[in-house]
Amino acid sequence: MNSPRQPLPTFDEVLLCTPQTSAEQVGLFLRRCLIPCPGGDKIYTMLYADELSYDVSCRAEELFQRLQCYNSSYRLIILCNCERENSYLPSAFSHYKVHMIPQRSQAEIQQYLQHHFRVPQPSNSAAAVFKEHMCVGIVSSKRAGMGK
Repeated sequence: MNSPRQPLPTFDEVLLCTPQTSAEQVGLFLRRCLIPCPGGDKIYTMLYADELSYDVSCRAEELFQRLQCYNSSYRLIILCNCERENSYLPSAFSHYKVHMIPQRSQAEIQQYLQHHFRVPQPSNSAAAVFKEHMCVGIVSSKRAGMGK
């Protein structure tokens, strides 16, 4: 995010973990991250790694330990809920733990995202219903279950 020209992460750089995420999905993701390939300047991110099942987490750690020797310059970020940092995977990687403080203001982050999520004006897109022709929007309500 150092420049508005830097792209957003691509689909292969992010793994959104849920309790249903399989060991195969995590394995493919770790292989992409840890086995060197041309154009390897990507930053890989596992989101909500604390949601993985115990079995999948164990297999992920084992695979990481085996593949880590193939690439000493990998870039992997594992994000998890701070209330669940004692689950298996966050605990296994706790010696790599870094507490992050955002280096950019909220306004700068919003401006960067707006740059990437804005649809060009002369298009017949559903983005026309969102503020400033954004292709992403958040609809929320203080009252649950009101048909959002």
